[in-house]
Amino acid sequence: MVGDEVARLIPRDMDVPSGVETESFRIRPITIHDTFKDYDAVMTSVDYLRGRLFDSPGWPSHDLTLIQDMIDLAWHQKEGQLRRSFAFAVMSLDESVQLGCLYIDPPSKEGIDAEVSMWVRASEANTGLDAELYETVRRWVDDEWPFDRVAYPGREYTRAEWDDLP
Repeated sequence: MVGDEVARLIPRDMDVPSGVETESFRIRPITIHDTFKDYDAVMTSVDYLRGRLFDSPGWPSHDLTLIQDMIDLAWHQKEGQLRRSFAFAVMSLDESVQLGCLYIDPPSKEGIDAEVSMWVRASEANTGLDAELYETVRRWVDDEWPFDRVAYPGREYTRAEWDDLP
């Protein structure tokens, strides 16, 4: 689709929220310039991440290449420009390490305005970062995004519950 026919998750005239910062991390749009840090976060966490994102059950694979990851990030970046979906890097405050990712996607279920999923790298699994990220994202989405009904698959729904939704 081209022009005004493109389905958008948010209105064209709305400013896209640029992110949020806490005392522990910064959330900001992910770009291809994050490829090396993203690849490190993903590849050091493959077994931990597998199956955590309901819409990508086979992701990530052990044979993911740096180029494939860059293409993936370019796709996320373009989708954000088109306002179809949004991907954010979860970064350390000094930007030296990518701690995880956040995705705001169009709904795949009835009665939902957006689906939000996120992950933290395996090295952060037991640090409390995941819970802090989830709470921060919930507040940020409630405060800054135009959605009334947001779903957090894997957080508010088990896989079976999610699969049973219309």
